[in-house]
Amino acid sequence: MRRTRPTTTWGAVAAVTGAMLVVAAAPGRGPDADTADATSAGPPREAAVTLLVGRVLEGARQAGEGRCAARLFRTRLCDGWQEQRVRATARGVGSVLEEPAVAGAAWARALPTDSGGPLEIALTEPGRITDVTVSDAHGRHLSGELGPHGDRWLNTESLRAGEEYTVRVGAQDAAGHPVAVTMAFRTAPPADGGRLTVEFGPRPGTYGAGEIVTAALSRPVPADDPVARARLEQALEVTSQPHVEGAWHWVDASTLHFRPRTYWPAHAVVRVRSGLDGVEVGDAHGGPSEDLRFTIGDRIEAVTDSATHRMTVRRNGRVIRTIPVTTGKEGFRTRSGIKVVLRKESKVRMRGDTVGIERGTKEFYDLPVSYATRVTWSGEYIHAAPWSVEAQGEENVSHGCTGMSTENAAWFFDAVREGDIVEVVNSGGPPMAPFGNGFGDWNLDWRDWLAGSALANVDAAAPRSPLAPSRLHPTT
Repeated sequence: MRRTRPTTTWGAVAAVTGAMLVVAAAPGRGPDADTADATSAGPPREAAVTLLVGRVLEGARQAGEGRCAARLFRTRLCDGWQEQRVRATARGVGSVLEEPAVAGAAWARALPTDSGGPLEIALTEPGRITDVTVSDAHGRHLSGELGPHGDRWLNTESLRAGEEYTVRVGAQDAAGHPVAVTMAFRTAPPADGGRLTVEFGPRPGTYGAGEIVTAALSRPVPADDPVARARLEQALEVTSQPHVEGAWHWVDASTLHFRPRTYWPAHAVVRVRSGLDGVEVGDAHGGPSEDLRFTIGDRIEAVTDSATHRMTVRRNGRVIRTIPVTTGKEGFRTRSGIKVVLRKESKVRMRGDTVGIERGTKEFYDLPVSYATRVTWSGEYIHAAPWSVEAQGEENVSHGCTGMSTENAAWFFDAVREGDIVEVVNSGGPPMAPFGNGFGDWNLDWRDWLAGSALANVDAAAPRSPLAPSRLHPTT
């Protein structure tokens, strides 16, 4: 990570949960060398962060009790709430400072947070939150919403028990100066160690033909227990109308992805179900899990050829638009391979210093961007680029994103949905990773995908759950 001397102090961000919170305050994330990112990061600045956390020690917060008053310079207890002043500097990654008695001393705590409580990020001084990203140790992102005034963010899905989370907050103070803060915390495990359950994704809704089914386990199943992994896979059932051939793939000890051999058929209805309840898996027993149902819309495929500077968009196999584009230039080549739409953001601010381009250099930029369709978590977008219209269709001049005219970007933004397929060819850029930076699962051929299934390598003679498929890689 590039080191920059901190400049100002701003007590601006508060993270509130329903229980105790461990926080490590740090500057914005390091540069991603290929593409611009949203406003969630800025130049590493010194920023003071106030954290309000509840249910301290034996004291459960009672209804009607208030939180501690304004920011404090020392930790104290107040009506069942604890308040800490935390300082983030370019050198203070992972440090939590509490006005120590010895100058320069620092300490860190690991205080478990109740996963049943809310996670709220709020400003404690005038300003505006520009971006919040909450992800767990497996790269799964927690959904949330900004309040109408842009001064607070609240999660819209529950935290997971026994999980580590990283919170990245981008904000601006009243004068418009950017502040980037990174905080980390972990949730407490279930009181009794918990039964093994699974949370399926995506949420119910309609998605593109490239959407990936995810299964997040409440506790890990290690790779050195292939029989347990095979038994768990046998208990996870994915069915669709029309039928497809598909398989699970272990991303890590707590995460599986399911995809068909080829893209989902247009207008398919997909159902995902767990038969783990009561099944012995390693040293644990399965518990009940919620079923999932979602649908697939029209099959939208957008293929960008960086050599011809054209994007071809197809709906259900028919070309519906050809768009002049510009992609990453030398030193900033756009990732090659297959990605899927992660989300759509109507307005994003992009700055060169978020990808390691220093202010004052000829490559630096600071631009408001419209109609931004995100395809990687590290910040690759398809977006309106009115400043490069003359280059679109002629040459590659971007810093990694795919740029097009405002008219074309607005059309594309309206035409696609989460899960739609976006492929880049002939870019000369690094290949899209299968996991960890979005959904690059489709870049694995079918043989490699099956190699990530425990059923491909284990003759699971273990008892099967009632939902176990009847074939190794079933047509479901």
